[in-house]
Amino acid sequence: MSERASPRIIAIANQKGGVGKTTTTINLGAALAAMGKRVLLIDLDPQGNASTGLGVEDRDLSSYDLLIEGSKLADVTQKTKVDGIDVVPATTDLSSADVELSDNEKRIFLLRNAFSAADLRAYDYVFMDCPPSLSLLTVNALVAADSVLVPLQAEFFALEGLSQLMLTVRQVREGANSELRIEGVVLTMYDLRNNLSKLVEDDARQTLGELVYETKIPRNVRLSEAPSFAQTVLDYDATSTGALAYKALAEEIVARHDAIKSR
Repeated sequence: MSERASPRIIAIANQKGGVGKTTTTINLGAALAAMGKRVLLIDLDPQGNASTGLGVEDRDLSSYDLLIEGSKLADVTQKTKVDGIDVVPATTDLSSADVELSDNEKRIFLLRNAFSAADLRAYDYVFMDCPPSLSLLTVNALVAADSVLVPLQAEFFALEGLSQLMLTVRQVREGANSELRIEGVVLTMYDLRNNLSKLVEDDARQTLGELVYETKIPRNVRLSEAPSFAQTVLDYDATSTGALAYKALAEEIVARHDAIKSR
């Protein structure tokens, strides 16, 4: 039997809040798990919404312990109610990470070092849900990641808000992680009834080309409701347009990876 390959490590990031970043992290992970993939989700947002959305109540050990206290990844990882998804939850303690790590010379490599010391071969994908800022937590994720997946809200000025993230990615690539690349850009909160969504899509595809996924995530009430029930949208309403969109996105991502492997 051949040795299992390492997982694809993906930071899900956008410094702008309210773009569907956590929604994408949870539901893309659930869609991949439904395809038989094993997913580890690292919650790096002090708000802990990804943890809440997966129904995680026990947060005695969290990503704070992983980064600040030096706990082992295996010790802070727990199973979720979603078969195929494990999580490292977040707490508000993370909000002080920038201050607590300011004197640590290895502060941008903490997450990468934690991954290096762990056996991740049980997973196909590792997702890091980054905070809505270009903080030290986000930089840690970028330094540890193979790639960055960017949720882009279909609204005016969306691309302008993306420029700072792209600049940060370029800086990380030139310094701490030369292999970092853009995994893809997914349009979120897309409204078919709104001409603006179509204009933003056209602009994004013209500017970013094939980086933009064909799949678009629609505005969908079920997507908004699911977290309040501590469920993914696939568990809450598998037939909703939101659930179907994340299933399509998962299939598109897997197809891209398979195409790369076959080259």
